[in-house]
Amino acid sequence: MSTERQLQEQKQENQEIVDAILADGSEPDAEYTIEHHFSASNFDRLEKAAVEAFKMGFEVNDAEEMELEDGSVIFCFDAIAYHKLEVALLDKACEDLIQLAAKLKVDYDGWGTYFIGDEMEGDDEEYEEEDSRFH
Repeated sequence: MSTERQLQEQKQENQEIVDAILADGSEPDAEYTIEHHFSASNFDRLEKAAVEAFKMGFEVNDAEEMELEDGSVIFCFDAIAYHKLEVALLDKACEDLIQLAAKLKVDYDGWGTYFIGDEMEGDDEEYEEEDSRFH
């Protein structure tokens, strides 16, 4: 997939995710933890991406190793930002990070965040702890 097409699809997804989170009653004015996901089979490339994301102002967590269903291994990390759940901010971050991923030949795997607010109606504490993450 081309970088431009990936960015267009990501921007559409950004709007859909924000709409869904807010429609579920999450706080519109809260500061959210936004985790942008990166992965690669080449650790050195991934490490360079992490350094560049840090230079761009993101908090970067340590890379983790994951085994896929087919037995292959990938490495992944999150570039983390803290801000309101605004589509324009997400679109800009995604554009910068997708371009970074393309340049360094790693994968940008989208972003996730967590519901902020009172528990959703009909849900129990287990949902709040384990499944309130939106991607």
